[in-house]
Amino acid sequence: MNLHHTLSILIITLVGSFRLASAQEPQLDLYVKQGLDSNLVLIQKDLSLKRAMNGLEVAKSMYLPNITFDLTYSHADGGRSIDLPIGDMLNPVYTTLNQLTQSDNFPQIDNEQITFLPKNYYDAKVRTSVPIINTDIKHNKVVREKMVELSKTETELYKRELVKDIKIAYFNYLSAVQAKEIYVNALGLAKEGRRVNQKLLEAGKGLPAYVIRADAEIAQHESKIAEADQQIKNAKYYFNSLLNRSEDAEIIYDLEKDRSGDLKTGELSVDIEGREELKSLEGNIAIQESLVEMSKQAFVPKVSAFLDLGSQAEGLRISRHSQYFMVGAQMSFPIFQGNRNRLKIQENEIAVAEAQNKLDQAKQQLGLSAALAKNELLAMQKNYESSKVQMEAASTYQRLILRGFNEGVNTYIETIDARSQYTNSQMANNIAAFKLLSAMAKLERENASYPLK
Repeated sequence: MNLHHTLSILIITLVGSFRLASAQEPQLDLYVKQGLDSNLVLIQKDLSLKRAMNGLEVAKSMYLPNITFDLTYSHADGGRSIDLPIGDMLNPVYTTLNQLTQSDNFPQIDNEQITFLPKNYYDAKVRTSVPIINTDIKHNKVVREKMVELSKTETELYKRELVKDIKIAYFNYLSAVQAKEIYVNALGLAKEGRRVNQKLLEAGKGLPAYVIRADAEIAQHESKIAEADQQIKNAKYYFNSLLNRSEDAEIIYDLEKDRSGDLKTGELSVDIEGREELKSLEGNIAIQESLVEMSKQAFVPKVSAFLDLGSQAEGLRISRHSQYFMVGAQMSFPIFQGNRNRLKIQENEIAVAEAQNKLDQAKQQLGLSAALAKNELLAMQKNYESSKVQMEAASTYQRLILRGFNEGVNTYIETIDARSQYTNSQMANNIAAFKLLSAMAKLERENASYPLK
């Protein structure tokens, strides 16, 4: 199809509005979706997001009870001991009892020496502990939630840059393709001019200089076509790399269907409220504020409770008497830390002020950037309209000069000049058109208006 007609449809479509309501999605939007699904950098950022979400789940799990199994075994001999004169105390009594009963039912026993270190001793237990009061857990959860939001924002930020890069790369490819088409058409006209001059020369009505001049014009256009082929190749490689495709993958740009009836007129405006950069900085402020609150609550007691169910005995014996349970609670809070916590609070408050200042700077810079992008778009639109007028005038001029040459009124040099003007005006229109499209993609990026969902 004629690429200039394709370009005209695309310009009308995008200038009328930045979005279409057509039943069939434009090819460019399909490429953008493909890039958002397959770009390698985005895949890496999705993995980072999953890691941040996993960290949030870990923070939430800190509220749940912690159950552990502990087993301790020890064996010792010697060490400190205590003498227990059990024999001295009971043997006289046992002797008297034996005499009274005239039996040996009460034998003599030895004194005991009891060591403090147990022999062949074990202690096995299942401990269940649960936090009751711990402000650090709450603030850590808040920080993790903000980190997940920051990771999502970072992913969306790259997506917007990727959308802009894909669109500009697509427009650059179309520009190179149309440039080649312009030079191919010019080459055809130059070859036709040489054929006519050769016939005139053979008929004795032409000049050899005109044939030589036509050969030079043909060589010039062939050189331009070779340059355009290289630009097409480079533009294709870069575009396909953004979509994570083979470098030689075909790029479709068929826009024959006129969608002008589906356009929604929109007014150019500057709106940076949806910029992910601002959301990221606001999230950073929230994190710093949470750290300030956590530092201020450093003296809030930390309370936890535990329950032990276990068995302990010597000789690895397990019985009803060896089993036990124990419940308890723990509380801790700092008394003096050398003013470190107060200094930490001041440090975090300074970090909040710094983050707020960065946010203010970002709003100013992004607002300026968006305003410049809007001005650039308006200028490119005027340039494009002007280039269309110049191209139409050059086309009319070329037709008149060619008619005059055929009628013997104008010289061949004038036809070459007219063709050159027309080719240059086509190239100027081509450049202006795709600069306009690129400017629209840039303003769309500055306003963060492309729907990522």
